[in-house]
Amino acid sequence: MAGAYFEDQTFESIDFSGKPLALGEYEGCSFINCNFSNTDLSEIQFIDCQFKACNLSMVKTIKTSFNGVSFQECKILGVNFENSSDFLFKVDFSKCVLNFSSFYKRSLKKTSFQGCTLQETDFTEADLTGASFDHCDLLQAKFEQTILEKADLRSAVNYSIDPEINRIKKAKFSLQGIPGLLDKYGIEIE
Repeated sequence: MAGAYFEDQTFESIDFSGKPLALGEYEGCSFINCNFSNTDLSEIQFIDCQFKACNLSMVKTIKTSFNGVSFQECKILGVNFENSSDFLFKVDFSKCVLNFSSFYKRSLKKTSFQGCTLQETDFTEADLTGASFDHCDLLQAKFEQTILEKADLRSAVNYSIDPEINRIKKAKFSLQGIPGLLDKYGIEIE
């Protein structure tokens, strides 16, 4: 592995958009109130790291490793997680804005999305088995050939999921969310 090794370090209020993050492996590190906007995080390994109140909009994540990474109160607009490394990919999101991001073909089993905005986010062919969308806004999020088995969308809003082209066995929905499963039929529910 090329690059430096950083362990249990805290990076706070750093603007990485002007000076990119060093290529290497970051284990148990915390990034607090940092700006990564439009930076290239390709081929960097993040293991058991935390990002809090960071701007990660439009970052490049080609072959980036996210293994046990949590994002809290982060702005993550237009990020293509589909390009990151599949190996041990595990992420969780709390109170993040993930609009226009893509998880195309990404395995997100048991991933937790808490209080997130996921407008126009692409979940095409993603595996969301057992995922939780707790109080999330999924306005115009794309679900096609998506596995949503045992997923919890009871408190999610604004989703439109076609049961005929997605696997939703044992997924949990609220009564208020039923229209999001019937959109394509153009029926009115009162």
